[in-house]
Amino acid sequence: MAQKRESESRKLLVRLRDAMAEDGDGQQRLDKITRLIATSMQTEVCSIYLFRDHETLELCATEGLNPESVHQTRLRLGEGLVGRVAKKSKTINTADAPSEKGFRFMPETGEEIYSSFLGIPIQRLGEKLGVLVVQSKASRLFSADELYALEVVAMVLAEMTELGAFLGEGEALSARHQQPVLLRGTAGQEGAAIGHVWLHEPRVVVTNVIAEDPETETARLNDAVETLRVSVDKLLAGAAGGDGEQLQVLEAYRMFANSKGWMRRMEEDISNGLSAEAAVEKEQTQARTRLGQANDSYLRERLQDLDDLSNRLLRILTGQGSATGAELPSDPVLVARNIGPGELLEYGRSLKAIVLEEGSVGSHAAIVARALAIPLVVHADGITREALNGDHIMVDGDQGIVHLRPDDTVNAAFKDKIAMQADAQERYSATRDKPAMTLCGVTISLHMNAGLMADLPSLENSGAEGVGLFRTELQFLVRNKMPQRSELSALYSRVLDAAGDKRVVFRTLDIGSDKVLTYMKPNDEPNPALGWRAIRVGLDKPGVMRMQLQALLRAAAGRDLSIMFPFVAQYSEYIAAKAEMDKAMERERRLGHPLPSNIEIGAMLETPSLAFAPQAFFEDVGFLSIGGNDLKQFFFAADRENERVRRRYDTLSIPFLSFLQGIVTRCEIAGTPLSFCGEDSGRPIEAACFAAIGMRALSMRPASIGPVKHLLRHVDLNILRQIIEECNQKGEQSVRGPVNDYIKSLPL
Repeated sequence: MAQKRESESRKLLVRLRDAMAEDGDGQQRLDKITRLIATSMQTEVCSIYLFRDHETLELCATEGLNPESVHQTRLRLGEGLVGRVAKKSKTINTADAPSEKGFRFMPETGEEIYSSFLGIPIQRLGEKLGVLVVQSKASRLFSADELYALEVVAMVLAEMTELGAFLGEGEALSARHQQPVLLRGTAGQEGAAIGHVWLHEPRVVVTNVIAEDPETETARLNDAVETLRVSVDKLLAGAAGGDGEQLQVLEAYRMFANSKGWMRRMEEDISNGLSAEAAVEKEQTQARTRLGQANDSYLRERLQDLDDLSNRLLRILTGQGSATGAELPSDPVLVARNIGPGELLEYGRSLKAIVLEEGSVGSHAAIVARALAIPLVVHADGITREALNGDHIMVDGDQGIVHLRPDDTVNAAFKDKIAMQADAQERYSATRDKPAMTLCGVTISLHMNAGLMADLPSLENSGAEGVGLFRTELQFLVRNKMPQRSELSALYSRVLDAAGDKRVVFRTLDIGSDKVLTYMKPNDEPNPALGWRAIRVGLDKPGVMRMQLQALLRAAAGRDLSIMFPFVAQYSEYIAAKAEMDKAMERERRLGHPLPSNIEIGAMLETPSLAFAPQAFFEDVGFLSIGGNDLKQFFFAADRENERVRRRYDTLSIPFLSFLQGIVTRCEIAGTPLSFCGEDSGRPIEAACFAAIGMRALSMRPASIGPVKHLLRHVDLNILRQIIEECNQKGEQSVRGPVNDYIKSLPL
């Protein structure tokens, strides 16, 4: 029986290939295919439904139903049995279709006389393309052999659809990857950009779907899999003794590469007429469907492993490496599923924007994107399947929106937005050298955040008074081993040289949570944001902290030095960290190295607990910087990586402003310098409110300094303070509305 199935399936695929090779347009090909399948399957009906848009299926060809219903019958995703097959990406096989849950009668098709129904999703690598249906009058379930044969055919139809074999009139038969697409993701880095797509990992194109010689194709598959296994073994050998998480991933690779079930299914597909490449992609598509719907997060993670492995195998089989010969456009917008910080830095500032299918607002890529001031959108689901190299693309990092192949209307509106932003920046440049003095005579000190040498030119161009936060972890994140003390010292020295007489605050190594070093043993923590990170790592691994502190002291070489410890949750941690600084100073003194002419030792207030530390802490600490991003998520118990909750809570809420006011008061009593550092400090309205409650120093990305300074020079803090007090007395939740009304009344 199995041999018969293999033979009949292969014969059907050969007939399909011959039919598609004949002259004719897309509609004629579809008509031939439905007749061919109905004849081969011995069913009265075969129909092909394709998506005309993301939510609508259209009957594009049929043998057996009313021909006049072609291109007239349409179903919403999830509507009827066909819509359910498409929505769930699951086969429906029933002997009595009218009694099936969700059945919808389409009178124009004349299908009321057919009882049996078999619907197979037409999909490719997770992308829904349509549904293949066969029906018969006799009430029966289709056999496993028939179901398998139709799955193979559906896979071929998916590949042919991707290759443009069914182009014709109407939306459902229009060329793929040509229509405008709007993708909504998450804003990872603000800014707007226009450019052309550059795929970090170009899509592998399978052109030879059907093969006549199963033995040759099986041999090709076996050779490719053996090459794959050898490469994975080499990767494992090279990673031996290294990062445990990396080893786990590679072990998963090896497990899949040696899976007998995986090989058996692909060899079976080849015996039924598919090429080796098509067999790999069919298994990859079906695995995506199975694992992608799993509730188990471990299984979903393994899907990514299998995806990567399948893509490696496809590149071996097709010879399509990552180097396709395409030239990087002059205005590249990087599109990728995900990307590491080292790879991103290799592109550097040549990128206009970055769009990731995965990633997070706190990922390594986001950190580098912010350092490079490149607009970033993450969680743009489907972008790597939809985009092609060279596609026109517009990225709105402020709203987390991506316009792929935009139409003229969107194009014009977006260009207007960028032009307005450019005009505003031009206006802001006029105040670059002027103080951020409010109408009531209060001057606010504005500083910039940095993390790379490439950031330092912005110190002069933006009008920043200094670097309020220099992130030192980037030099650790982009390497595959711990940097040397001499390397760090040389870098920190260049940073101080570039800053001249302007202050630079170096934050010591802030790793953990979403910033994991590949060469340090990972910790399996259920909630890493609240786990072993930042100062906790430094105190538990004092060797790393001492090495970094020594590098900073040597870089200063007699100049002023400002150092800040991150994520301090209680006074004792600051005392312990300061003791390490004292030890490092004493060691440098004994070695005869010059010490800083003046040294400031501060802390980042990122946990609510530190706001309630003993007054002795506020008197002891050299300066405090509020780390707004973390503090806000802990204050509201709202994970900043979770889109469901992070936007529900307002920085300008009365509770949060009151909490910040308490910190300001304690610092004023102790005479401790205080600043606010984070995304919110770079938003003009928030910055003005922070100034109104007593903040006198703000640190932000360089591009935000102009807009913030512009607004501060037009506001009266006394009026803002009165608005905040009135909202508090009235029991308002937030001051945003009244503050916005006040700002709209200003002659900006």
